[in-house]
Amino acid sequence: MTTGVGGVGGGVALLLAAALASAPVPAAASAPVPAAAAAPGQPRAVSARGAYAPDEQSLIELFERARESVVHIATRQQVRDPWSRNVFSVPSGTGSGFVWDEVPHVVTNLHVVQGASEAVVRLADGRELPATLVGASPAHDLAVLRLELDADRPPPLPLGSSHDLKVGQKVVAIGNPFGLDWTLTTGIVSALDRSLPSGSGPTIEHLIQTDAAINPGNSGGPLLDSAGRLIGVNTAIYSPSGGSAGIGFAVPVDTVNRVVPQLIRDGRYLPPSIGAEFDEGLNRRLVRALGVDGVYVLRVQPGSPADRAGLRGLKRRADGRWQPGDVIVAIEGRKVSGVGQLLGRLDEVRVGERVRLQVLRDGRTLELAVAVRRAP
Repeated sequence: MTTGVGGVGGGVALLLAAALASAPVPAAASAPVPAAAAAPGQPRAVSARGAYAPDEQSLIELFERARESVVHIATRQQVRDPWSRNVFSVPSGTGSGFVWDEVPHVVTNLHVVQGASEAVVRLADGRELPATLVGASPAHDLAVLRLELDADRPPPLPLGSSHDLKVGQKVVAIGNPFGLDWTLTTGIVSALDRSLPSGSGPTIEHLIQTDAAINPGNSGGPLLDSAGRLIGVNTAIYSPSGGSAGIGFAVPVDTVNRVVPQLIRDGRYLPPSIGAEFDEGLNRRLVRALGVDGVYVLRVQPGSPADRAGLRGLKRRADGRWQPGDVIVAIEGRKVSGVGQLLGRLDEVRVGERVRLQVLRDGRTLELAVAVRRAP
């Protein structure tokens, strides 16, 4: 009888099976099934989390403390139907803000509320309150709102300082990007002393640059240090697309702490002045025509600090032509190359203090000490 290959293989398999059945089972094969395992189709058991890492715990606690002081701002604008002549109130935008004091006043960016007919502030506990505009400073893109709130007022944010910030230190931004409420992003101080023009007003000096994600809707929200102190107001991003590109800017808290109290007290910010007149457009033309970089003094107000210090403006010569006056090239040793930068430098000086101007006159450099007063 001929036996095929398959028949031989089957006999060997039977012999092997019998041998394995009689062999002792290894100890590892009898180990219990892990507790986390579950029968197919059943939920798995949750593993213990353990303690948060120290940096996680501190960030969680920071957010929970600061969240109550951050608000969501929604604005509306009145529009008129050209056919029916009826006036409607339509949503115009959203932004962020934070509680400044016990009143409570809320600080935000001017561009968040500019042009709006009304603003509604939503607190972290869900309450929505109408807000009244108290004052604004276009030169700093800052605005102050007031809430009518008798009880359960949210706490103001602890105040920090910005003059002693270091590049590389950790920062936290809290706001409402794209309307997503109370969003936290983290990063570092990427650079300091950045400058950005603010329309026709002074250049905003000492801006904080950060890589913490700042998107539309974050405007007006707080930038905090790792201790949870306010160090800036998120105000701008540098992005061709309008989304976060890792370059955001915040108005430094030292500037905020100088401007906001005056907005609350007077409703507007009156910058320091020396009693001299300048013009940005004409200044650029004079720089191009004469090749001297600086700020050209156009006119000195009689009896002003600039007049008493001997600063000279333009004057008309006998032939009817205008002769350039003094050119301010530096303040306290720091170069100025435009009117906005000059006004921004003066904005750092307290009223009543004297400031040293480096002036170019007839090819010679002079130094004049000029007192600073409040602009009339």
